[in-house]
Amino acid sequence: MTLLLATGLAAVFAPAASAAPVKAAAGVCDTAPNWQAGAWYTAGTVVRFNGGHYIAEHDNPGYDPTISTWYWDPYNCGGGGNPPTTGFPVSESQFNQMFPNRNSFYTYSGLVSALSAYPAFANTGSTEIKRREAAAFLANVSHETGGLVHIVEQNTANYPHYCDWGRPYGCPAGQAAYYGKGPIQLSWNFNYKAAGDALGIDLLNNPWLVQNNASVSWKTALWYWNTQNGPGWMTAHNAIVDNQGFGHTIRAINGSIECNGGNPAQVQSRIAKFQQFTQILGTTPGSNLGC
Repeated sequence: MTLLLATGLAAVFAPAASAAPVKAAAGVCDTAPNWQAGAWYTAGTVVRFNGGHYIAEHDNPGYDPTISTWYWDPYNCGGGGNPPTTGFPVSESQFNQMFPNRNSFYTYSGLVSALSAYPAFANTGSTEIKRREAAAFLANVSHETGGLVHIVEQNTANYPHYCDWGRPYGCPAGQAAYYGKGPIQLSWNFNYKAAGDALGIDLLNNPWLVQNNASVSWKTALWYWNTQNGPGWMTAHNAIVDNQGFGHTIRAINGSIECNGGNPAQVQSRIAKFQQFTQILGTTPGSNLGC
């Protein structure tokens, strides 16, 4: 479960379906312990079992990785990224490898078409940094949406909570219209107002565009990534391009809940996904991964 609260983003997610194997950083697999029945495993832990590797998608008390597929996913070691064929440092085949079970709404073309809104994203610094930023963004997005499975917040009971009537513009789309949507699970009327103003789209009156238009949906995620500090002290974009570390991207998105010991399992889950994605893209994760 993930909660985004610090800047008004809030979403709760149901578990995603078991994913196809993903490629891991060799170092993670080199140090992976053998699985033991009855041992406690936190989300993000990689283990050896029956000649293969598995990653814990959810905390569990040592369930069998081949039987309890809600708790464990296969984890393939080795690999490396193929050079991208476009200016964006992630090719469509790499995107598909990262999100084998994604909802068809989250198209690669939708992401690419959204890039024009923030041309510095994954396009600043060296090739290593460009790929690292793409991996960092997509790793956090994967964590928030269960691998790009969920388009909208799963807990419908929360929907009426995201209207701040104290704002002068109110909630013209209705009190329950501003629930979490899209890759970053944008929520609250004031976030829809701010994102819409920045993107030139009337999201305050039409918040459903975020769940119905793939390009708009991706743009809202890029808006947050590139412009919002959240509970941190720098944007996620700046955290990567200024070599401050992946941990600051977590802090910008959900730091008040997860960082400083708040939820180390969720932090480790994000880090593990980031390491997978940097390996797919053929780049390095850098330092300062945690928060």
